[in-house]
Parts: sequence; C-alpha cells; structure tokens
Amino acid sequence: MKVTIEVNGRPTVEDVEDRTLLVHYLRETVGLTGTNVGCDTTSCGACTVLLDGESVKSCTVLAAQADGHRVTTVEGLAGEGDDLHPVQRAFSNQHGLQCGFCTPGMIMASVSLLADNPTPSRQQVRNALEGNLCRCTGYHNIVNAVIEASGQEVDR
Repeated sequence: MKVTIEVNGRPTVEDVEDRTLLVHYLRETVGLTGTNVGCDTTSCGACTVLLDGESVKSCTVLAAQADGHRVTTVEGLAGEGDDLHPVQRAFSNQHGLQCGFCTPGMIMASVSLLADNPTPSRQQVRNALEGNLCRCTGYHNIVNAVIEASGQEVDR
C-alpha cells in the first residue's frame, strides 16, 4: 500500500507492505536510524517518536496508521545547523545517557511530557517516563535532564 507520512517536516511517499511497523518504515524505508528497535513489545520505549505531537511507541504502530500524519523522530528535533533541541542539550549537560540505546526514546518521551506539562515535578517526570526503560543510568540524571530542559533548578 502507498503511505504518505510527513517525517521531520518532509513529506515521504512510499509503497510498503500493510504489516510494516512505523519503526521499520522510519529506519529501513526513510533511513532514519535514530529510532531504535528494542523489544518489539512496547516494554522498553526505545522506539518512541512523536505522532502528531504525541509520543507513541513506533513498534506497535503500523506505517499505514501513520498515513496522512506527522512523525517527528530524534533527528527532527535539532534546529538549523548543529543546534540541539533543549531536551537534547539537557541530556548531554546532565549526563542523562550512558550506552545511549534508550536515549532517543527517552528524549522523545520527555519532549512530549514538557509539551503537556512545561514544569513537571521530579515525580511527574518519573511517572511520565515509566514506560521507557534504561538499563544503565539509574534514571537520576535523566530526571535531572528533563528538569533542566523545563528551566527549573536541578537538585544535585
């Protein structure tokens, strides 16, 4: 089937099998590999992207379901040139990553959280990110990164 999906502000029109998952469309068809394939069961959140501004786990969304919609991946957050998105910058500043595998999904879920709640508490950040797993960091620095990106003072 033919799908038309706006990805990171650019239209894409591709023929795909009707069972193609959005994560595979983004990685294999469009060539954007920042969205990771983790568990394929919605358990880890490594594949989180924004679909019309809302975070979704792209391993459970068919490309056909995204037809006619907007998708933003981690590659689409940065501004012109090398300008990082404030959440990307905060993850770097606060050392909110180690191996980096969960980072794209964590960043996208954080962007969605901050769009809905610009000044979340630490507990609200933890609750919002509970569907995204990290096996390396212990989450403390990830929470600090979201707090920094919100413009609040980071507790040490």
